[in-house]
Amino acid sequence: MIDRLMRKIDLCKNPTVVGLDPTYDIIPETIRKKMTEKYGKTSKAVRKMIVGFNKQIIDETYDLIPAVKIQIAMYEKYGTEGIRAYLETILYAQKKGLFVIGDIKRGDIASTAEAYASHLGGVDIEDTHFDLWNEDAVTLNPYMGFDGIEPFIDPCNKYDKGLFILVKTSNPSGGEIQDLIADGRPVYEHVSDLVSRWGRLSMGSDGYSRIGAVVGATYKKQGEKLRKNMPHTFFLVPGYGAQGATGADLKGYFDKDGRGCIVNSSRGIIAAYRKNERYGDHNFAEAAREAVIKMKYDLGRSYV
Repeated sequence: MIDRLMRKIDLCKNPTVVGLDPTYDIIPETIRKKMTEKYGKTSKAVRKMIVGFNKQIIDETYDLIPAVKIQIAMYEKYGTEGIRAYLETILYAQKKGLFVIGDIKRGDIASTAEAYASHLGGVDIEDTHFDLWNEDAVTLNPYMGFDGIEPFIDPCNKYDKGLFILVKTSNPSGGEIQDLIADGRPVYEHVSDLVSRWGRLSMGSDGYSRIGAVVGATYKKQGEKLRKNMPHTFFLVPGYGAQGATGADLKGYFDKDGRGCIVNSSRGIIAAYRKNERYGDHNFAEAAREAVIKMKYDLGRSYV
């Protein structure tokens, strides 16, 4: 997984991941109106509008980017139709050659963690195996320790999948827990030690582990220190764009070869049409493409 992702990033010369996290109001009004007129004010209409919106974003950006990140909560809220939209989006993105990160942030123990691990390992029904979710990697919350992580490691090794474990998140209140001092060090540093240790259980061939870390772009100094302390851990970096971080803030997140992380932008790309008068509802995908190109250039300057 990690080797595939790194090769894809190298091919695109772009560490941008597009976050396909469409809220109802982000979807252009013309699409919403068309679908509700056809299917009524129903969850089916929402599924149709989300999938249509996502496909157009993917069509305009897949040649520029290595990956998409899909926040499952934006889909689950619409029940079974939302889950269908999530799965349809994954399959369409992979059809276009994109790496898919399922932003599921699961974290539990024992049989519950094993059940969640089906996101990567699939399920067996009698003598038949199914990969029902098809994600290439997922995000996890480490609060319950190794018990909540271990069930995912075997699928990573067996099926070449990946994990991104929360270490230092980009949200302002994350520090209420992550910055607490324990044995003279903040909690997030202790978590980074654990993630590094767990990472040795699932190494790729290019020096990075299949077990990565979520490290927010909004805490520059902490991110730079974590890169030094986690030389074999690949970073998924949220917080770029809408949350305020720029490419200049991320120079220290990359390794000496300009590799080592992938940077997410969601609203800054999929809602770009709302910030530029040149684009309207009918040109939202073109606006997303322009936003990706600008982000690629900005990130490129951060590690050259």
